[in-house]
Amino acid sequence: MSVPDLLQQLAPSPGMLVLLIGAIALLESLALIGLLLPGVVLITAVASLAGHQDVGVVVLLLAAFVGAIIGDGLSFVLGYTQRERVGRIWPLSRHPDWLARGTGFFRRYGSLSVFLGRFVGPVRPIIPLVAGMLQMKPGAFLWANLVSAALWAPTYVLPGYLLGQTWQQLLDIPPGLEALLVTMGIVLVVLIVAFSWLRYQVSRSGNVYRLIASIARQHPMLRRAWLKRSEQGSEVPLASWLLLIFSLGGLSGLTIAVIGQEGPFTLDLEVNAFFASLTLSAPTQTVADILARAGDLYGIFALTLPWGIWLLLRRHTVALAHIAAGLGGIALLNTLGKALIGRPRPETPEYLMGSLAYPSSHASAAVVLYGLAAAFVAEELPRRWRFWAYWLAIALTLPMALSRLVIGVHWLTDLLGGGLLGLLVCALVRLAWQRQPRLSLTPCPWQALVVASLLLLAARVAWLPLV
Repeated sequence: MSVPDLLQQLAPSPGMLVLLIGAIALLESLALIGLLLPGVVLITAVASLAGHQDVGVVVLLLAAFVGAIIGDGLSFVLGYTQRERVGRIWPLSRHPDWLARGTGFFRRYGSLSVFLGRFVGPVRPIIPLVAGMLQMKPGAFLWANLVSAALWAPTYVLPGYLLGQTWQQLLDIPPGLEALLVTMGIVLVVLIVAFSWLRYQVSRSGNVYRLIASIARQHPMLRRAWLKRSEQGSEVPLASWLLLIFSLGGLSGLTIAVIGQEGPFTLDLEVNAFFASLTLSAPTQTVADILARAGDLYGIFALTLPWGIWLLLRRHTVALAHIAAGLGGIALLNTLGKALIGRPRPETPEYLMGSLAYPSSHASAAVVLYGLAAAFVAEELPRRWRFWAYWLAIALTLPMALSRLVIGVHWLTDLLGGGLLGLLVCALVRLAWQRQPRLSLTPCPWQALVVASLLLLAARVAWLPLV
């Protein structure tokens, strides 16, 4: 059975899909439920199923429109009638900053905040509630609610719907690989979500951190070190330690398996067979080539040069030294790993002649570059915003890794080994950095630095050969 056929069987009926879109839009707009519900992800998934079944797009948009209006309306009524009690209701009772953030947004933009807030994720479920609490005129709220919902519905529904209509072409793959790809997709999503959850739990506000802290303070051998770190006003780097343990263990196990395996694994062969079977368009090939150039030595240098110069001029030498150590360390470890393991590539184009496969230099360098960047950026952000930095790093790293499979120069396990090696280096650099007294890296002209990095990268892609 092909993947499209399997999805067709598993998908709900067209009528149920319409109801699901409406229900998700409603729940995602409710003040208390919407704070915890990943509405965008759910709407995209259901809209994709609807698009694959050719459910009428007008009906879907209407369902999303009506659901959003009802959800925001109920939130407004709740705030209007229960404004004295809202702050005592969970989860707002545990996170009063959410309500404060929504109140600040409303006071800044007034009635326009109801319109703008629908498109601003962090405050979206809060704004209608706050509008009610601050006694916004119901007529003005209703008008803003209707107009914003009319624009919001196609913005959130259409991308998933259009994706669903292309499933047949995207998933027309050789028999026998469907289960593999579905499993890999599920595992990837689970790992990303688990990472995000665990990263929060081992931060100072997380339950795991608090549990370990209480145990450490009761144990004589750990109490002194833990209290010393806490007295310095810094967070005990549990996340970095766990990352070190996870990456080192995973890398060691995978590397031993690669050394003991004669030739590629069955999984490697199946994944490469899948990518070889795809008929890739010229734009896809172009993107893969650009990513290959962006991830090599010249590309990494182009991306990091403006930031290095800025750090040097601002005398942030400690930060610069740690970043340079991370990038230099990953280059050295990649070279040693390839030489010691000696694993050949699936295909070796002329510009890679004489090079080896395991671990993937592109994958490991991308993990170090974007992982360290995310960690340094997150350190300067409010706690509630930090996970966005890590999600952005993941979003930038995955295409780089997949491009190596698209052009056929790596096995899947090469990418996994490279990723684990990159995480190991990130953990070591962060542990070293967190032991140092340091100044804040803000303010930072990040817009100008991003533009400079992209211009240099464009020049590298246009004029320099692959290495």
